[in-house]
Amino acid sequence: MQLLTTLCLDMDLAELYGVTTKALNQAIKRNADRFPNDFAFLLTDGEKAEVVTDCDHLARLKFSPVLPRAFTEHGAIMAATVLNSPRAVQMSLFVVRAFIKMRAALTDTRALAQKLGALEHDLKARLDLHEAAIVDVLQRIMRILDPPPGPPEPPKPEIGFRIKEDSVPYRTRRRAKLPS
Repeated sequence: MQLLTTLCLDMDLAELYGVTTKALNQAIKRNADRFPNDFAFLLTDGEKAEVVTDCDHLARLKFSPVLPRAFTEHGAIMAATVLNSPRAVQMSLFVVRAFIKMRAALTDTRALAQKLGALEHDLKARLDLHEAAIVDVLQRIMRILDPPPGPPEPPKPEIGFRIKEDSVPYRTRRRAKLPS
């Protein structure tokens, strides 16, 4: 019975708020519209038997003819608002203050989220600017390393002194070797 691990029974809640179980149940009956089934409900006989078996501190419920009422966390908070004991009033104030702190934290979180959003937008704009500059530099480097093909370069003039002769250069014949 996993559902009952998150529930609180009327006798435990009454003890927590400093009232009798009878006074708690009377307040619940008087304000029945504040306690829908997802806030509080009566246990069945089988559920009661299982709870008594599993929890030693509930042994006195074993022979009780009355079925206990189970409260969810929302029902326990609502019970604090309908009771008039000093402890129940303290619990109600505690819950209200907790919600105020949660709201303040949520507001702070929203403001922080807005600031982070603005910073992200500015950073994105800066990165776009830097990215464009980096791409431009890389393109220029690539043009230097691998220039695009252009017109062929004209031949360079030769350096040095050369004589251009129209005639065939002189030839010397080799003399034939004389037989010895």
